[in-house]
Order: sequence, then C-alpha cells, then structure tokens
Amino acid sequence: MIDRILIDSLNLKARDFAIRWKNLIRNTRQLKHYQTKDDETLIETIRHCFPLLSRTLDRGFDQSKICSFFSTMGKERMEDGFPVSEVIYGLNVAQKVVIEYQITEAAHDNPMRMYQSMGTLTRIAEFFLLGSFYMSKGFLEEIHKSMDSNCKISEEFLQKYFKDDFFFNG
Repeated sequence: MIDRILIDSLNLKARDFAIRWKNLIRNTRQLKHYQTKDDETLIETIRHCFPLLSRTLDRGFDQSKICSFFSTMGKERMEDGFPVSEVIYGLNVAQKVVIEYQITEAAHDNPMRMYQSMGTLTRIAEFFLLGSFYMSKGFLEEIHKSMDSNCKISEEFLQKYFKDDFFFNG
C-alpha cells in the first residue's frame, strides 16, 4: 500500500518538488547546461513529472503514458542542446528529491508504515529507471532523425550506430 500523503503531495505540490529539484540542480556542478537556464524554465522542465509519478503510485504503471512523457522529454532535451549525460543525471536528481521527501517529511513512526515506505521507495526507483530508459530512447531517436534528415548519412551507417528500435517508422 502506498502512502496517500505522498501521492497527494506529488500531485498538489508538484511545483514545490520542482523548486527543490531546481535548487539541487543549481548546486550540482556537473549539470552545466541546466544551470544556464533561468529558475522558472528549470521549474517547468520537471514539474509535470511529479503528478505522473503520483498517478503511477496510485494506479500502477501505465507503460504508454510513461513512455510518451519521458520520450518526449528526451526529444525536447536533445533539441535544446543538452548533453545526454546531464539529462540522465537531471532525472536522477528528481528521484533524489522524491526519496528525500519520503524519508524526511513523510517519516513513519511505526514498523508497519516504515515497511510500506520501503516498498514505495522501490516503486519510485522503478518509475525513474523506466523514465530514464524512455528518455534516453527519445533523445537518441531525435539524434537519429536529425542525422537522417540533416546530414544525409546512409541508412547502413545509422543502423550500425543506432541499434535501438525507435518509435517512428522509417
């Protein structure tokens, strides 16, 4: 059973979670491209991730929604010129924000609730791992598409270096 407090908080306080994420981004030296963005842009970059996590924790994994959300996010980051390493690390920072909230603010005082919290942490980690997978696929798909249309690279070359099965047809 997932804690209703966390589910409601992720949904109703998505902006607060995004602000926490933005603050951590500002203090992470490896995320140089993110740090070139203004505060409001950073907040909007991740804000919609938290209600999706809330729905996932409440109703279970919806592969198509998670796939669509994160692959779109990956494509947008590629178009914005982000390095793929920063995109993945940035998502890891979002996971850290949620886990820290669960551990500190939703701290539980009895063993049963602590045990339930451990299960919640596992589901949070699974969500972000799946998100990272689809975000990477979206990012790589956008690179593939860009190289295919802008660089006139042979299909043989693209297939050699882009072994993923992408979402677009051709």
